[in-house]
Amino acid sequence: MHRMLAVTTAAFLACAATGALAQDTSMSFFVTSVNPGKGGDLGGLAGADAYCDSLAQAAGVTGKTWHAYLSTDAENARDRIGAGPWYNAKGEKIADSVDNLHSDANNLTKQTALDEKGNVIAGRGDKPNRHDILTGSLADGTKAPETCGNWTMNTAEGAAIVGHSDRLGPETLPTGTSWNHAHATRGGCTIEAFKGTGGDGLFYCFAVN
Repeated sequence: MHRMLAVTTAAFLACAATGALAQDTSMSFFVTSVNPGKGGDLGGLAGADAYCDSLAQAAGVTGKTWHAYLSTDAENARDRIGAGPWYNAKGEKIADSVDNLHSDANNLTKQTALDEKGNVIAGRGDKPNRHDILTGSLADGTKAPETCGNWTMNTAEGAAIVGHSDRLGPETLPTGTSWNHAHATRGGCTIEAFKGTGGDGLFYCFAVN
């Protein structure tokens, strides 16, 4: 009798724990609200990851490991963000998995690609437009050549591939609706250059756990 009760209790606790994990919809994805301050020089991937962590902690989200969705010559963005699922600051699911994130079935829109404070990022038609998000990536999340020197440049040289957080763009731009591979920046890797094509040096952050 006691053994059966113990087994039943253990099974109940295991199910409860599994349910608790499944229901964790706390923020595990956001767009940075501001650039760290040096344009495309994010301090490399380590600096960008640390910045994601600092913004998340300032927003009251702790106990997670954060990585920036950025590619370099040696690393693909898709390989550094964990397995998913990911939720925004309002508990809305962005994607179930890496493959889902890089498909048309993801839930990334202007209304869901929020910053760490839960604010919408100004997009196409807004003034100023800030929808250019640094990624350095191709549409499948692998590395592209343009990464502002692997995120170490803040000069009038170089460029970075950006995506559109609102998934909106001119009809003349076939990739304009891509969240991670819309076009390259022009005029260098400074904040001023980023603003010239509709951005502000923002990037995506994902919790890997």
